[in-house]
Amino acid sequence: MQRLQQLTAWLHSQFPGETFTIAPASADASFRRYFRATFAERTLVVMDAPPQHEDCRPFLHVARLFEAAGVHVPHVYAQDLQQGFLLLSDLGNTTYLQALCGESSAHELYGAATDALIKIQLASRDNELPPYDEALLLREMRLFPEWYIGKHLSITLTDKQHAKLEEVFARIVANNLAQPRVYVHRDYHSRNLMVSEPNPGILDFQDAVYGPITYDLASLFKDAYICWEEAEVIDWLIRYWEKARKAGLPVAEDFYVFYRDYEWMGVQRHLKILGIFARLYHRDGKDGYLKDLPLVMAYLRAACARYIELKPLLNLLDTIEPHSVQEGYTF
Repeated sequence: MQRLQQLTAWLHSQFPGETFTIAPASADASFRRYFRATFAERTLVVMDAPPQHEDCRPFLHVARLFEAAGVHVPHVYAQDLQQGFLLLSDLGNTTYLQALCGESSAHELYGAATDALIKIQLASRDNELPPYDEALLLREMRLFPEWYIGKHLSITLTDKQHAKLEEVFARIVANNLAQPRVYVHRDYHSRNLMVSEPNPGILDFQDAVYGPITYDLASLFKDAYICWEEAEVIDWLIRYWEKARKAGLPVAEDFYVFYRDYEWMGVQRHLKILGIFARLYHRDGKDGYLKDLPLVMAYLRAACARYIELKPLLNLLDTIEPHSVQEGYTF
């Protein structure tokens, strides 16, 4: 309540004499909250990021980079870093997820999303964003044994199982680090893309890094919140791959190599997500992500079943949670 009073007072200082109403717009898995301020002729969004928990500076930096790249991100009209408030343009209230679950054309929305992604990737430069390095990739994957296996399933791995897992982690990281590097949004999926003009509006990019070129595609097409037939996904991936090559991005010349990189990147991401979703429940008391665990696990199992180097991970998954899996497409 005190934060809302502070936020309202700050907004009054930005717009003296104007009247407005404030209502919650959204919240995310962090301490950030968003409020929509409705004025007589326009709406704006205020980000509330308590400075003891959140640092707004990465958001501001990435917003400038992405805006310069020509994609649609919230424009920053005012900021108060001491209080943790940002005043932003309003990208609307219809997420891709809401639109895709309705009547909207997935083909058109995903085409716009990959066009925007290519603009971001083409703008990439060294030393602007933190590197998605070995330490970070491994730290993310280790959330899986700690929070999913250890806390969620209450299973303690043997030394042999732990060693096998670390072996597979090393193989995954080797693939990830061998990929060409670009700007990586890091959560480029249906809940962070808004139906807007121009499409898409892009949110929640403050954790962006400089890393593997397939990462955001794995976020987009192996989405934890919505699932598509694999034939459709491959079609969208081929369309991205063709556009990216034409634009001069350093994607693999052979689609099989590109697809394999995408799959292995997805494995890294899904291990991380399983750990994060379990942590959100067991540490933070947020149970809303538990329903999404089965889809993420299904993605992980399907990829591990296709590549002999990942079979030890599949064997471990079968040990801790016996399950049959459909292997799907290979190239």
